[in-house]
Amino acid sequence: MANISDPYVIRYPQIVAVADEAGSTVELVEFFDCIGGAMWTQHHYVKSPLVGSVRCVGSTTRFLLRPGTVDLALEGSRFPAGISGVAVTGNEIAVTYIGMGGGGVGATSCRAAARGVLREQCDPSGGGKVAAATLWLPRRKRVLIGVDDTDTAEEGATWTLVHNIARAVEDEQSVYLSHTIVQLFPVAYRTKNCVSLVAEFATTEPDRLIGRFRELLQKYTLSQKTGMAVYTGFSPSAELVEYARSVKRGEVAPDCVQNLRDPSLRIIMNGRGITGAVAALPFFTRYEEALELCSGKS
Repeated sequence: MANISDPYVIRYPQIVAVADEAGSTVELVEFFDCIGGAMWTQHHYVKSPLVGSVRCVGSTTRFLLRPGTVDLALEGSRFPAGISGVAVTGNEIAVTYIGMGGGGVGATSCRAAARGVLREQCDPSGGGKVAAATLWLPRRKRVLIGVDDTDTAEEGATWTLVHNIARAVEDEQSVYLSHTIVQLFPVAYRTKNCVSLVAEFATTEPDRLIGRFRELLQKYTLSQKTGMAVYTGFSPSAELVEYARSVKRGEVAPDCVQNLRDPSLRIIMNGRGITGAVAALPFFTRYEEALELCSGKS
């Protein structure tokens, strides 16, 4: 018979947090191992006043948070757990969880040992106890890397190359969060499907991450027209979103990229694929919109 070392704890594999420049908004990203626990958390935690929204992206739960401290009126079955504190400092983000019963176990033991936690302070939990925990996480920046045109008519696939490079550059400082395929307007000179890619990272070392990604992309691309663009910031600007939508709706002149004035946007490899690389950036984790094939009339 198999032995279970800790039968009443399910550890979260990893927890990371991204803050905007002002420290006024935080996205908390929890990688989960148990889908049931994650769905339970999403259902109840969104009732916390500090939680603006909750969504599931792959095997992660994403909470959009505002800094502050609140007293939660916990009630069994109706509101048994939530987030009661968020604090952003120069290089750390502290999140306080509280829950009763099994929700208290989730708030403390299950999260405290997650990869990415710098330190923790936890109450005893289990049974009918109400328990709280504060976790301190590195304050990370969001980095979006857009890529297009790495293959040829004979070989290659951009979506696989981007994923493999993202996995190769991931480390404790730079966490690979998501991969999004973006359907562009099918121009005549496409390889076949006319898609570009955006990989999302949460990092404390943006420049090192970008440099390592570029080195591997230059090494493995099969095309002389590869485009690589980077957006470093919490949310892409309205100007960039509108540009991206125009590339989905129809053919866009290559020099249109040069007219973008967003200071968070950087052109890293300026081949013909830069049009699609930049257009991919705002669609990170917006899968339905990203994959929509536009007719050119809508």
